[in-house]
Amino acid sequence: MTDAPSLATILAAQKRLAGHAVVTPLLRFPVLDAVVGRPVLVKPETLQRTGSFKFRGAFNRVSMIPVEDRARGVVACSSGNHAQGVAEASRILGLKATIIMPEDAPAIKLQRTRALGADVITYRRGVDNRDEIAAGICERTGATFVHPYEDAGVISGQGTVGLEIAAQAKALGMVPDVIVACTGGGGLTSGIALGVGQDAPDALVCTCEPEGFDDYARSLASGTRQGNAAASGSICDAILTDRPGETAFGILSDRKAQGLVVTDREALAAVAFAFTELKLVVEPGGAVALAALLSGKVPGGTGPVAIVLSGGNVDPAMMQRALQG
Repeated sequence: MTDAPSLATILAAQKRLAGHAVVTPLLRFPVLDAVVGRPVLVKPETLQRTGSFKFRGAFNRVSMIPVEDRARGVVACSSGNHAQGVAEASRILGLKATIIMPEDAPAIKLQRTRALGADVITYRRGVDNRDEIAAGICERTGATFVHPYEDAGVISGQGTVGLEIAAQAKALGMVPDVIVACTGGGGLTSGIALGVGQDAPDALVCTCEPEGFDDYARSLASGTRQGNAAASGSICDAILTDRPGETAFGILSDRKAQGLVVTDREALAAVAFAFTELKLVVEPGGAVALAALLSGKVPGGTGPVAIVLSGGNVDPAMMQRALQG
């Protein structure tokens, strides 16, 4: 895909996804409104196909591969959610998928990626270079590489979350003052920023990251892309990246996005709150927007805020840890 992500490419993605991706609801919870003292709109992408928003971008991008190139397959790198999205999209469209995953990825994500028919190759975080592994496979086979966030087709697919938030909020007679989403490379958050631009042009878009991996918060504050010193060390495995994606960072900088940071303890508390009070299963990385809200870190006074619960692929042991915390 050569076109830069835009509202037009997101609308095109919405058409490709019709009948394949779930149009997840925008939910209201009186208990959550009462706790935080403002109206909250919750977008549970935990209910999306494969348990996270990643299916949207993966299916959009894989479906754009020319028919004559599909026999060569696809390759992706992921700790789990993008892996499952690409694996499922490839299964539906009849392509072979090879996924490069860290050996310490949650067992449930490794398991489900294999169950969807993908070949999984593991690597050691901080030791092996996953990009080199992927590049070698693509060179040998001619497969198409599907980047988790540095790809206009992927960003456009994720942007359908923003289209839905804007339309669903409008149907409720509301316009969000603030929109908060988990952020790794920035594909989801930048896509949302573009997707809501027409109906909520003044909404403050906030990235949300775990402490110690706050590359977006630092980058948005400084105006230049900043990296993270560590490759691992947070329970929020789904959103650990080395630095912001170039395209996504440009979009979010133009939108004047603001960076929020939460601790692992706050993320676990949000996982427990979602389970006990909202009756939703959320993984730590997918709960950081809720964590920022519950810990009073979301700006905007008492106006409406929309948050995305981005993934629900949590190991039972991690859920038990959250509930016991």
